[in-house]
Amino acid sequence: MESKKAAESIGVREFRSNLASYLRDAYLGHRIIITSDGKNMAELGPISSGSANNSLETLIATGLLEAPTQAMQEAQPANFQLPAGVNSQQILKELRGR
Repeated sequence: MESKKAAESIGVREFRSNLASYLRDAYLGHRIIITSDGKNMAELGPISSGSANNSLETLIATGLLEAPTQAMQEAQPANFQLPAGVNSQQILKELRGR
């Protein structure tokens, strides 16, 4: 399935306009470089046989990840009251600086 064809370079606008076509090309083994403002931003290509089986256990076994040293604790939901007359949308806008 792997192709020897050189990677094709396309702009992000072209990529968005023809996404399905480029996904088919990648499935067939082609590599596509996606650019923005003339800079290489991402590469699209076929899934390698090894990347489909990247479970946490496999990544830890290969040394790409370190196993956690402490057991994870379940996060408890925060329980608080909003001031009267204020809703969550207003608070989010303020936090986002809008």
